[in-house]
Amino acid sequence: MRPSTNDRGASYDAFVARHLAIYTGSFDPISYGHLDILRRSRGMFDEVVLAIGRNPNKEALFTFEERLSLARTLVAEMTAKESAGAHVRVDHYTGLTVDYAKSVNACAIVRGIRNITDLASECQLAITNRQVAGIETVFIVTGENFAYTSSSLIKQIAALGGSLDALSSLVPPVVVEALRAKRGDPSNPIGRLARDGLVE
Repeated sequence: MRPSTNDRGASYDAFVARHLAIYTGSFDPISYGHLDILRRSRGMFDEVVLAIGRNPNKEALFTFEERLSLARTLVAEMTAKESAGAHVRVDHYTGLTVDYAKSVNACAIVRGIRNITDLASECQLAITNRQVAGIETVFIVTGENFAYTSSSLIKQIAALGGSLDALSSLVPPVVVEALRAKRGDPSNPIGRLARDGLVE
């Protein structure tokens, strides 16, 4: 039996392929807000790749390896507790997000939206990605508890010398402990900021 085709002659099988999405970001550090977006994206796709990228405009707090380790630990905890939903794996990449998306045959890029400012900048990028690479972007509005959470804010709070335990509502305990170690390291951006009393 021949496979069905659409009006452009493409095989129907090509349109019912496994739906894999990538959830991209620097995740520096990964927060409860990130995990909230990941959790809800699991109900929309067959597989989700949490893809950690490099932002050339930001000095990284955690190395790729450290971010991978933190993300894998937290994803394993999530999937162990919540077996329903898409399979999740953690990966990292350099270069353009659209090139990485093509390399893993992703059908969509997942992005979290906190406010209207996020939406304006993300819409422009989404349109560009669709025009240049033909890949769609799926926006997921963050939970109200995380509407004001950002990795930059977390790093600033840590750098200013406040109690890291106060971040427990924003990041998981394993991230709090990782931040505590970084604050004691003068060679790390947070350690320098804490020493100099400055924020970016």
